[in-house]
Amino acid sequence: MIRIVIAEDQRLLLGALASLLDLEEDMTVVGQAADGAEAVRLVRAHNPDICIMDIEMPVMTGLDAADELKDHPCKIIILTTFARAGYFERARHAHVDGYLLKDSPSEDLADSIRSIVGGRKIYAPELVDMAFSNPNPLTARETEVMELIAKGKETKEIAEELFLTTGTVRNYISTILDKLNVGNRIEAVARFRENGWFRGK
Repeated sequence: MIRIVIAEDQRLLLGALASLLDLEEDMTVVGQAADGAEAVRLVRAHNPDICIMDIEMPVMTGLDAADELKDHPCKIIILTTFARAGYFERARHAHVDGYLLKDSPSEDLADSIRSIVGGRKIYAPELVDMAFSNPNPLTARETEVMELIAKGKETKEIAEELFLTTGTVRNYISTILDKLNVGNRIEAVARFRENGWFRGK
């Protein structure tokens, strides 16, 4: 029997999902959570085979919860309405086993659960396409500078940390803004984060 925990902050959807999966002969829902923190507690308490999580939930998001459970043997499926490259990248960094969209048919979800329990990883095709068609335009060094900008470091601090001159760092920042087609550092950080280009974020 495949034991499942579901985390979803919309109560109606949470109940409907649990009822649908309980109808499957080889599945049983052992816990229902309304936020990511509760999902982490339930997974640690019940040791299910699968935890299905929404992303945008109160207290702790599904992606933060997946990160918390990275070392737990429970397999994680993100089930969301959000087909965003940034979310998908973060989910992959958290080693989730599935990233599915809520508009998929319910029988697809049950089949995906069985496949994931069997050792496969399943990602919605549109997300895979998005990830490959939208690569990070910055070089490795520019990405390093970008990551320090995101931490709120000033030009002088970035120069010291990377053993560069302030002039070189200014040139990097100018190139970064051009490549990302933005007007300032704040917009650059937002664009970079939106696309999931921060390493390990």
